[in-house]
Order: sequence, then structure tokens, then C-alpha cells
Amino acid sequence: MVDQKKVKEAVKLFLEGIGEDPAREGLIETPERIARMCTEIFSGMDEDAKEHLSKTFSVSKNEIVVEKDIVFYSACEHHLLPFYGKAHIAYVPDGKVVGLSKLARTVEVYAKRPQIQEQMTAQIADAVMEYLGPKGVMVMVEAEHMCMTMRGVKKPGSKTVTIAKRGCFEKDIQLQNDFFRMVQC
Repeated sequence: MVDQKKVKEAVKLFLEGIGEDPAREGLIETPERIARMCTEIFSGMDEDAKEHLSKTFSVSKNEIVVEKDIVFYSACEHHLLPFYGKAHIAYVPDGKVVGLSKLARTVEVYAKRPQIQEQMTAQIADAVMEYLGPKGVMVMVEAEHMCMTMRGVKKPGSKTVTIAKRGCFEKDIQLQNDFFRMVQC
């Protein structure tokens, strides 16, 4: 749980640290707003993907399932600046599937915490493998990082793409190509 009192105190100190007056009219309620925002944008810290991936349905066919263009927003753990983009998840069921919204909720669990994209991609793949038990899973995340676009190297529009492959996706090039083709549609 986010300690709102500590966040408010930290924001006041931060404002003073950058030379601002926390008592200035436009900033008086900023510490409270930031504390409420932290509760929302870091809510994934208190969630477990198991909760979302445990409700399954039996299937007789075990063909590829793809949920693509799952929009997410996260915060870089190095700068606490946003990174955002889309996640694409494919899995080959092993007798059971999960509701499609549960894949999007799984992305949210890992996106809504201080994070790095590489780790988030792996965490999503590992959670699907562990809690859904498919024959394999492949996750691709494409994101723009504000720590690269508004500071530092300042390259707006650049995207980082990360991929995690587990199970049958690790060596099956045709299955990987099917995933990429489906994501591009």
C-alpha cells in the first residue's frame, strides 16, 4: 500500500528542493494530488497476476491465441518518468484458455509498478506460463520512454521493443512468425 503521508512529505521536500514554494497557490494541493496519483499508478504492487489468470475455460483445440495492442502506462524505475505503449501476448493453450480481459489485466499488474520494460515483458510471460499452463507463450512490448524523449538523449518517437518466449515459442520459428504476422494485421 502507498503511504500517502510519506508521499505528501516527500513532494513538499521535492518542491522545496527545486526552488519552489509548496505554499504557493498553484502548489498547495499538489502533494495530496501526487499521493492519490501514486496510489493509482502503482496499484500493481499490491496485485498478483494469479488472481486474473486462474479463471480458465476448457477447450478441445489447442491453437494459438493472440491478444494484441494492449495499451499500458508504466513508470521507469530509474527516473520515475512514464513509459507507455502496447503489449501483445500469444499463447498456445494446453486444454484451457483464459478470458481475454484477463491478459490485459495481467499486463496492468506488472505495468502499474516502478518497472523496466525488459523485466515487465519477462514477468508477463512467466505469469502466463505459471498460472495458465499453456504449451508456450510469447510476449512483445513496444514502448516510448519519456526518460529518453524529454531528457537525456531527447529522441521523441523512438520505441523500445522487447520480446519474451517461453515453451513451444522458444524454438518454433513458424510459430514465432505466425505471432509477428498476427500482430502486424
